[in-house]
Amino acid sequence: MTLQLAGPIQERGDHPLGERCPLDRTLGLVGNRTAMLLLREVAYGTTRFDALARRVGVTDAVASQRLKELVAGGVLERQPYREPGQRTRHEYVLTAAGHQLVPVLVALMAWGDEHVPHRWSVGASHAGCGAPVRGALVCAEGHEVGEDDVVVATRRAS
Repeated sequence: MTLQLAGPIQERGDHPLGERCPLDRTLGLVGNRTAMLLLREVAYGTTRFDALARRVGVTDAVASQRLKELVAGGVLERQPYREPGQRTRHEYVLTAAGHQLVPVLVALMAWGDEHVPHRWSVGASHAGCGAPVRGALVCAEGHEVGEDDVVVATRRAS
């Protein structure tokens, strides 16, 4: 099973797609370990810088750089908060674009649980019935789609 190619992308030969590829652009923004783990933590409800850096296990400088990139990329948003008697600080929350990455995070967790086993694991399940949550290819009409039925083609951005 493989994805189908159509149009100019099918005949590109050995020429790289580079930034014309949305996957390439996405990985440029969220494609490193620290960025994905920061997104995981924000999706888990962690919002404050110190807790994010600690829970991801990176230095403040690395956390600061990745958070700036995720904010600039429109995946996270900084919101001000103020503890009584303290200066105004900022916490991080998912934007609408960030929420669209949550299924990707859940799918990567499920894939890792199955293919990179460990004696201890974290899994996602449906609060309503308890069944594991999985990633799936689904068209905009709601049909589950197999790999063989996916057509990848170039198109002009609107």
